[in-house]
Amino acid sequence: MSTQAKAKSKNQQSNGVLPNVVWFEIPADDIERARTFYSKLFGWKVDKFPGPTTKPYWLIDTGADDASRNGGMMERQFPNHTITNYVAVPSVETAAAKVEKLGGEICMGKTAVPQMGYFVVCKDTENNQFALWEADEGAK
Repeated sequence: MSTQAKAKSKNQQSNGVLPNVVWFEIPADDIERARTFYSKLFGWKVDKFPGPTTKPYWLIDTGADDASRNGGMMERQFPNHTITNYVAVPSVETAAAKVEKLGGEICMGKTAVPQMGYFVVCKDTENNQFALWEADEGAK
């Protein structure tokens, strides 16, 4: 078995699937301008989230058959806030510990999205932000 195949096997989840991007979020200074840009560029549908949220949030429907290719949009939270990709993992706590062990950084600890799951925001060794996502309908 090659080194690459061994690494792939070691990183696979219990279902045999490698962790992958399941959601993305686009921060915007001007939501309407960003909605227009992405709608006209890619044909995406961007609608305000109808449920309760702590801050205004818009859902992005990319039109893909696979719902995991969709995302969200919100007001920019801080000056260098960039697009964030969410990577599905079996446990955000286990993956976050591995991020730190490998020289990355935890920017925001485990946070619940009620009835959906948990996320942890991280930075890699190159200062790129990403998030870990653990689906859990029991999240509170």
